[in-house]
Amino acid sequence: MPRRGRRMGPGAGPAPAEKAKDFKGAIKRLFKELKNFRILIYIALILAIAGSILSIIAPSRLSQITDKISEGLVVNRENLEKITTNITSSLGEITAGMQTSDLSNMDISQIPDEIKNSAFKEFEIDGTIISVNDQIEFLDKMSGIGEDMTPEEIYSKIDEMPESIQTVVKPFMDMDAITKIVVFLVCLYLCSALFTFIQSICMTDVANKFAKSLRSRISVKINKLPLRYFDKHQAGDILSRVTNDVDTIAQTMNQSLGTLVSSTTLFLGTIIMMFYTNWIMALTAIGASLIGFILMFVILGKSQKYFAQRQEELGNLNGHIEEIYSGLNVVKVYNGRKQANEKFDILNEKECNANRKSQFLSGLMQPIMNFIGNFGYVAVCIVGALLTMNDIISFGVIVAFITYVRLFTSPLSQIAQAMNSLQSTAAAGERVFEFIDEEEISDEKAVTKRLDKSKVKGEIEFQNVVFQYDNNDKPTINNFSAIAKPGQKVAIVGPTGAGKTTMVNLLMKFYDINSGDIKIDGVSTKELTRENVHELFTMVLQDTWLFNGTVKENIIYNGENIDDAKVEEICKVVGLHHFIKTLPHGYDSIISDNDSVSAGQRQLLTIARGMTQDAPFLILDEATSNVDTRTEEIVQRAMDKLTEGKTSFIIAHRLSTIKNADLILVMKDGNIIEQGNHDELIEKNGAYAELYNSQFEL
Repeated sequence: MPRRGRRMGPGAGPAPAEKAKDFKGAIKRLFKELKNFRILIYIALILAIAGSILSIIAPSRLSQITDKISEGLVVNRENLEKITTNITSSLGEITAGMQTSDLSNMDISQIPDEIKNSAFKEFEIDGTIISVNDQIEFLDKMSGIGEDMTPEEIYSKIDEMPESIQTVVKPFMDMDAITKIVVFLVCLYLCSALFTFIQSICMTDVANKFAKSLRSRISVKINKLPLRYFDKHQAGDILSRVTNDVDTIAQTMNQSLGTLVSSTTLFLGTIIMMFYTNWIMALTAIGASLIGFILMFVILGKSQKYFAQRQEELGNLNGHIEEIYSGLNVVKVYNGRKQANEKFDILNEKECNANRKSQFLSGLMQPIMNFIGNFGYVAVCIVGALLTMNDIISFGVIVAFITYVRLFTSPLSQIAQAMNSLQSTAAAGERVFEFIDEEEISDEKAVTKRLDKSKVKGEIEFQNVVFQYDNNDKPTINNFSAIAKPGQKVAIVGPTGAGKTTMVNLLMKFYDINSGDIKIDGVSTKELTRENVHELFTMVLQDTWLFNGTVKENIIYNGENIDDAKVEEICKVVGLHHFIKTLPHGYDSIISDNDSVSAGQRQLLTIARGMTQDAPFLILDEATSNVDTRTEEIVQRAMDKLTEGKTSFIIAHRLSTIKNADLILVMKDGNIIEQGNHDELIEKNGAYAELYNSQFEL
């Protein structure tokens, strides 16, 4: 991209740190941009909801299996009461008026055998016959059980009872029922895991494709933005939007969106199931966790502005780093390292503070949620124990509610983390969408005229051209008029800031003129597309650019039908052939702009690149400023050959290089103050003569 004649003062550099972003607007815009991925997102969200529902169902089954196991670990109290009741009724008058506790203390040996045989009768419990002798032995064993005995001693007494009594009284584990519940739980958890796995795959696919789409749109957008946008924004800030901000959005799409939906479903479903199971326990769990809600919303409210500030400061820091590294040689030459480091420290400190505050507030969520969860466990256990003692709930309900507390508090933590991620995503999304929504260069769909470069004669006319940069007080180009005839060499000279490069940028339609007109062969550039105008010109700039590729690829960049022989011929003319042959692989050697290639050699490569283009117009913007005097002579002869039959514009500060120009335009303050050839302007002894003679003064 060509350089500008003048740098803007106001408006240059990144914008100051913005206030808190429009969270709702950013999230709404983000989901609007995801319309092409709705099907996959819906599938992922449905699976996330389904997985959460299955997780909610599991605790009720855990309650059932806990009760089944509990029943299998204690004495069958129901059968024990049946045996006691039957034996008590069999004793008749002997046991009349006695309570169960009295029966347990009775000495069975004092009852005569005749009375025993006449009083006791066989009976059946659960298909097991309890004989008279077994009943008498039961009474004998029961008489030894006291209130001060431990559960282990009681179970030991039961083991001494008759086999028939043990069969109906001893703990019994219903393994069939337990096995069915276990199989159901395994299937439940496997389905939940499968749904979560598929949901993760879907969201990963959406995140990657959406990030790819955003980067592609940004890449296209960059080529549609006017140069004035890049005058106001640092390259590092733009790169931060392309890399950091897009990655932030993709990471949130991949990790937080599905988590947010599943956690919300889990949270609401758990509340419903808790109230369905027992409302007292539900109120206990919710009351213990209520403080988590309050703290979460307070922290989220305070953290939003810090996430937006963090993204902004990161862009400023990247912009400074890119600026310093790109001009590192200048920084070292002028001993500017201290100043650069001080500015870096300031920007780094701002980024650190914003990041520290946002991360600190978001980091509080996890320990708070852990505390609330543990506090909920304690509350559920205490209240559950009281309810169990009063036979209001079973022990399995307590186990289920311990799981419900985890399912209730864990989503709170996950929702908080997801909301923090959405805060960061909202800030990143606004920066990305701000870039995508930037005003583009004017649409040229209505432009139908086209100039064939093979048929262009080569006349260019400037008619009262006026141009002013944004935020500048005065026009840079003021009422500029000139005519370049076909085949002429037109040199543009003048002091720095006179508007020389700006004139070339206007000619190439990099900027739109404010008033006046520029015509090529009588056709206004306003009626031609920028692409059409660009293909009519070959440009060789002072600012060199090499990309990572071979020497040959750099020379024939975007060129067509250029064979190796032509490339070698051009390099011989420019004086590059010897240098290229010294490289390890000659013309196939890989080079880049960062290689140890001298400034002069880089400029010769760009000159060779320009010579491969077959265009009717040529622009040389200080094209020989970085080469030595001897090389300049070689290049000058090459330029003379290159400009044959072409209308060329030469911008030069070394006036010795434009002595053979057909027309020299002397500019000052955006207008032409003198024009003519070298000899005519020297005879006038005016501004040109003063510039020319000043180059030979000591």
